This record gives sequence, structure tokens and C-alpha cells, in this order.
Amino acid sequence: QVQLVESGGGLVQAGGSLRLSCAASERTFSSYTMGWFRQAPGKEREFVAYISWSGGATTYADSVKGRFTISRDNAKNTVYLQMNSLKPEDTAVYYCAATIRRFGVVVRSNEYNYWGQGTQVSVSS
Repeated sequence: QVQLVESGGGLVQAGGSLRLSCAASERTFSSYTMGWFRQAPGKEREFVAYISWSGGATTYADSVKGRFTISRDNAKNTVYLQMNSLKPEDTAVYYCAATIRRFGVVVRSNEYNYWGQGTQVSVSS
């Protein structure tokens, strides 16, 4: 059972930056593919970014491409989401997720096995 704890959310002005962190309890963290999702009020949870178990492959939603960067530090059991040039439409609760699936790009939420509790990101105009 992997426990995930997000941090780093907050309130920021449009154009600003935040870095989210997700710490995992599992010693075999490096075996898991990781993803970030977000859910805005009244909307469905949507994919934001994915990183392979090795960190060698990443994929982003079109809406964040060029502004967000996902990375991981397997020695620290942590995955990050650097968010730059934030827009009001980025306002949402951000969740990190882990999956035991190690091959292929994983962008669907139902393919992830473990979820964090979420961290709120609010971007003011």
C-alpha cells in the first residue's frame, strides 16, 4: 500500500509559479509510474502530467505543455510538479497518483492504483 502526501499548494497571482511535491511512503517508489491530476469545482478530474518509473519519459496535457514540468527524485521518494506562468484556469485541487503499470503512457485516472489527498492551487487574475 503506497501512501502519497501532496504539499506546496497555495494562492498565487496569474503569471506566478508554484512547485508541488508528492512524498511517497513506499520504499520501492522507483517501481511506480507517477502522475498528476487536477479537479476544478464542478468539473471532472483531468490528467495533467505523467512520468515513467525511471523518469526517462514524461507526457503533459496540452493545456499545461510548456508551462508545467514533472520530475521525480527516487532517492527521496518524491515526485514534483513545477508550475510556471500560472493562469486562473489552473485553479483546482491537484492530486498525485501512482500506478504499478510500468510500460506505456498512463493518462487515465482509472489506471492509477493509489492517490494522495490533494492540495489546493488557486490562481487569481
